[in-house]
Amino acid sequence: MIFVMAGVIKGVLGMGLPTFAIGVLSLIIPPAEAAGMLVIPSLLTNVWQLFNGPHFGNLTKRFSLLLIAVCVGTPLGVMFMTSGATHLANIVLGCVLAFYGVFGLSNVKFVVRPTSERLASPVVGLTTGVIMGATGISVMPVGPYFAALGLEKDDLIQALGLTFTVSSLALAVGLIFAGQFQLNVATNSMIALIPAFAGMYLGQSIRGMISQQVFKKCFLSGLVVLGSYMAINTILQH
Repeated sequence: MIFVMAGVIKGVLGMGLPTFAIGVLSLIIPPAEAAGMLVIPSLLTNVWQLFNGPHFGNLTKRFSLLLIAVCVGTPLGVMFMTSGATHLANIVLGCVLAFYGVFGLSNVKFVVRPTSERLASPVVGLTTGVIMGATGISVMPVGPYFAALGLEKDDLIQALGLTFTVSSLALAVGLIFAGQFQLNVATNSMIALIPAFAGMYLGQSIRGMISQQVFKKCFLSGLVVLGSYMAINTILQH
């Protein structure tokens, strides 16, 4: 049911599958195991998003430094996730979810000048990689960063697909070397494709039946509640 709901969110909004699934799964299983279950569903949906656009080569060249930094930062985050400090990982994940929800609900907009892009991209990529490795969520801060660059809609979606694909691969490699992506986790990840794609199909079907803005606000508000609950509950237990 978690993966069906995550797929519905992805189908309606075009994003949010790993954000929702990892947030809820981490309430019942360790964050590293939750991230492992999301590797294959996230990777395949992101590959589709990556190649469903017109400027793959140009975007890869433009954001090459960012992508390299993502690959460097992700293993560092995986080390934190698998260090045994599960409560700290849950607190960090909860804070990231809540911050992302608050940021999405706000009307704050950033602008990054083209002259600053060459210096900003590696920093954003490294930060995104560390957060991805530590929490399994790769949309912060790269999502707001791409928006701040003023990318066209198609380029924005394809650039996010490119970054998400690279970060998913880097996460899989990091989890393998950390011994967290074993056969049972890989099997569960493959099985999770079925409800995830079923949910995506359902979400795409209902996209035109409801207001996307209302659905997005409900989703982001849910992330604020979920993230706050995870962080506060974990702090109180320790």
